[in-house]
Amino acid sequence: RKKLGMTGELSLTGQVLPIGGVKEKTIAARRAGLKTLIFPHDNKKDFDDLPEYLREGLDVHFVKTYPDVYKIAFAN
Repeated sequence: RKKLGMTGELSLTGQVLPIGGVKEKTIAARRAGLKTLIFPHDNKKDFDDLPEYLREGLDVHFVKTYPDVYKIAFAN
């Protein structure tokens, strides 16, 4: 999908693991014109703590497993 970005670490068992730098990655995504972001579920609090001006206008999904990512990335 166009305008979609994802960050996280994927384990061998398909678990999406948390990352650092949520603020910096969100800023970079906005600058790149992305509209939909996928973050690890364990980073939800980090994203929620960002200022509203960074969060507004983004469609953000928080995922736990690779199948969760697949459903979002390849949705019709």
